[in-house]
Parts: sequence; C-alpha cells; structure tokens
Amino acid sequence: MVKWWKQSTFYEIYMSSFKDGNGDGIGDFTGITSKLDYLKELGIDGLWLTPFYPSPKVDNGYDISDYYGIDPDYGTMADFEMFIQEAHQRGIKVIADLVLNHTSSHHPWFQESKSAKDDSKRDWYIWRDMPNNWESFFGGPAWEYDSRTNQYYYHAFAKEQVDLNWANPEVKQAMFDVMKFWLEKGIDGFRLDVINFLKVNDSLQDNPYDWEKKEQIHLYDKDQEGIIATIEEIAEFVHQYPDKFLVGEVGSEDLEVLKKYSGLNKLDVVFNFNIGSMAEFDTDRLFGQLVETEKIYDSTQIPTLFFSSHDMSRHISRFGGDNDRAKLVATLMLTAKGVPFIYFGDEIGMRDWITDDLSKMKDIQGIMGYTLALEAGKSPEEALMVANEKSRDKSRTPMQWNEQDNVGFSEGLPWITVPDDAYKVTVEDQINNPESMLSFYKKLLKLRKDHSSLQFGDYEVLRNEEGMIYFVRMDSVEKILVVLNFTDQPRTLEVEGAASMKLLLSTHRTRLDRENTVTILANEAMILKGEIGNGLVKER
Repeated sequence: MVKWWKQSTFYEIYMSSFKDGNGDGIGDFTGITSKLDYLKELGIDGLWLTPFYPSPKVDNGYDISDYYGIDPDYGTMADFEMFIQEAHQRGIKVIADLVLNHTSSHHPWFQESKSAKDDSKRDWYIWRDMPNNWESFFGGPAWEYDSRTNQYYYHAFAKEQVDLNWANPEVKQAMFDVMKFWLEKGIDGFRLDVINFLKVNDSLQDNPYDWEKKEQIHLYDKDQEGIIATIEEIAEFVHQYPDKFLVGEVGSEDLEVLKKYSGLNKLDVVFNFNIGSMAEFDTDRLFGQLVETEKIYDSTQIPTLFFSSHDMSRHISRFGGDNDRAKLVATLMLTAKGVPFIYFGDEIGMRDWITDDLSKMKDIQGIMGYTLALEAGKSPEEALMVANEKSRDKSRTPMQWNEQDNVGFSEGLPWITVPDDAYKVTVEDQINNPESMLSFYKKLLKLRKDHSSLQFGDYEVLRNEEGMIYFVRMDSVEKILVVLNFTDQPRTLEVEGAASMKLLLSTHRTRLDRENTVTILANEAMILKGEIGNGLVKER
C-alpha cells in the first residue's frame, strides 16, 4: 500500500498570517477552518501548521511555554478540534510543527530548573559554571548568565529559547508524552524543528573558527553522536500510530548530512535545503543539486521540493520578481521527483515585505541583526539594511484574500505589504481569472493528481542544456516530459513521436505543432504526455 504522503502536496500555513477568523487582527483556527474549501479546491492534500502552542512569541511561537495547549491568539482547544475534524472530512491531513530542541524561558520546566542548582529539573537543561565560545545561530553568545544560581544556561538560538538536555531520560520521556498527546488529538504527523540540534557534544569543546569566512564552524553543537539513534526512537514511537508522517528540519545544505536523517526507520523525509534555499536563481546549481540528490539518496529516501517558507524570502522575490520565472519554479516543484511543499501566498504570487521602520519588525533574527550591526559600528541606516536582510518578516505578511488585506491585519501585525501597486495581488482578483497565478497552480496540482508518473515515476531522462532543464518521469502506466526554459531565448528539443503526444500544460500556448523538433518559447514551461514505448527525448 502506498503511503499517503508520497502522493501528497503540502501547504505551509504561518499561523498568525493566514486568516483572521474573529476580527482581532491575528490568524487563527477559526479562520483556517473557513478556508478549507479554498485549500481543497486548490488541490492541497496536507497542511503544515507552524507552532500554535502558548508562547511569549519571542520567536513567533518557536519558543513554547506549554506543549499541551492552544495559544489564545489562535483560539481554543475546541477550535483546534473542530479544525482537525473539518480538514479530515475534506481528505486533508494535518501535520504540526513541534519544537523538541528547546522550550521558552517562560516554560514551567525552566522556571523550576533555574530556581536552584539542586532542583529536580536542573538537569533538564544545560547549565555550566563557565561558558565556552559557542555562538547562537541568531548571533551573539549561546550562553546566558543567571545571577540567581551563578551559572550559565545554553541556548542555540535566542536566550529565551533554552535548550533541553536530551541526555536526560526524563526529558526524552516528557517529549514523547507530548507527541502522544497530539497524535491522539488527531494530528497526522510532525514537522520537527531544528532536529539536528537535539544533542550537543558533552565535552563542550570550543568550536573552531573560519578566519577566511569570518564565522564560527559549528562542529560540536549540531549533528552530534547519538542524534540518529534518538531519531530512530522518535520514528518508531510515532509510526506505532497508523499513517503518520515525519518531516525534519535539518539545518544543513550538505546532502551527505541530510541523507543521514531520513529513510528506513528514520524520518520519512527531510527538507532539502540544498535545493530549496538558493539565495538567487542559478539554473546550473539547481540542476546540479537535483542530479546530486538523485545520485546520493538511496531507494528508501525521497527528496522534498520547496522554494519558500517562513524562514526565507519568497522565491518569486529571490528569483527576480517575475511571474514567468515563478511559474517555471512552481512547475519544477510540482512535477519533479519529491514531496512538494507550497508556502501560503506563493500560489497568488505574494512578494517580500521590506520595512523602513525597525519598530514594525517582529522577527528576533532581524532585530538581533540590527543590534549587532550597531555594535559593529554601522550606522542606523546600514543596520536597518542588515535587519531587513536577516529578518524573516519579509515572507510572513498576511495572506492577501482581498483588497482590504493589502494593508495587513490591523492590530496583531504592525506591517504593510510592498507599496508597489503591481505587487498587490489578491485571491479575490485571481480566483476567476484563468490566466492568473492561482489558476496556474490549480492546473499544476490537478495534473499531479491525475498522473501517477508525476507522483511515483522515476527519471528516465534528467538534463540541462544551457539554461533549459528537462526531464522524463516514467512509471508502468505513462511517460511525462517536462521542459523548463529558464532563458529569454526560444530553444528547440527533438522529441520522438511528437505527433502522438498530448500537450498537458504550457505557460505560453494551448496547442503544439506536430513536429519532432519542438520549439520551447522563452521562459516557457511545457508538460507533454507520451506513450510507454516511445523514447520521447532523442539522445544527444
């Protein structure tokens, strides 16, 4: 039996920004529930929710103060339960973001831990008399002094996000209890946040420094011995429940590192940052990573395909702001080999938000970037540029359902969208427009559902020719040819049996000339279906 997630397309919902259901200016479960029909019509099979647990929101919910509740900003437990019920009735699965690595400094566990050196929960966190040289991944030292007990505690991220000590079996059991609670609430799996940070080297040896790049090498504070064994325990526990799915955020672009975390008896998939986190568009690099992933992954491993998330700039902005390029990238994401993840708003072409006022910034990473830039001697103007570069607010602005949403949620999120009128895209404007980005995504998602080779097929061909990536995916039923011309010039491709092929989708036309040499227009995406016995693409 095929596992459901292997043929699913996931959609990430950033909780505070997707849909406000009660008029307080903050997205919530009531709002998400009201848009389930929209998501079903779009063609979504699974939802990934960012953290919805009670939190001070120093890091937008990734600093959890209660693993067993619903943050009041997002509603009640009854609202959550209704949402799960309604999603499942529509055949939509739901996975929850879960932070196993650290808790909020407001969590009762940490409040107990810091109360005294001999407290029963002291060893639930990592305390030392003297810090080493480890740096936080948000910038600055990774140790914070606590005057009450005259020791330092470790935090890989913000000082309000305190790392748990997974060497303590009580910690592990407590977190397994958390997973059990939500699995029994009906959650279909988890996205495990920064899972490769779950253990640190017990020696607490200083990290080396790369003087050429002027940055610390995080040798002893991630990807440490024992993490894989712990992940295998987590996977065994979660998979005791039928049809559950585990995706890991492994903080690395190194395929050899990513490979260790997924596959048989491990996480089902991990996010492939080697493909998805390209800072700017590069056809050769993108193709190279597709090939390298195919070569390095074994038969039990499936890549993920994504190009935007709450942690990075939206790909339409990173890759030049062009709709044609965005459609090409969407076509690749939804037809290449892997499990795709769409970030909310990308289906209507939402762009990044940049602020000229630091007081409007909410993201701790951007705010810390500003502070550190000032300390390094930069002017306020230069520091704001650094803050905007580092801030993840750029992709977290509210979903643009209609023109009213173009000024953002009025109370909860003090920001506005990009002022250029050309960037003011809305669902309302696109929903009945057959040429819109939204309509294009719907067509792509329907194609993926209708054609088994786009869900399960292997590559028969995977090539790149001077900026044109094309591949053939084949299963026992059919062959599909996908051609992506990322250049500003028309290109040609020799295709066997073009006369018998069916044009499934093109960004530029509705019919195909029946010749063996097919012209691919500038910036065109084309999907063709051929017969099993047909070679489709001639050898070069």
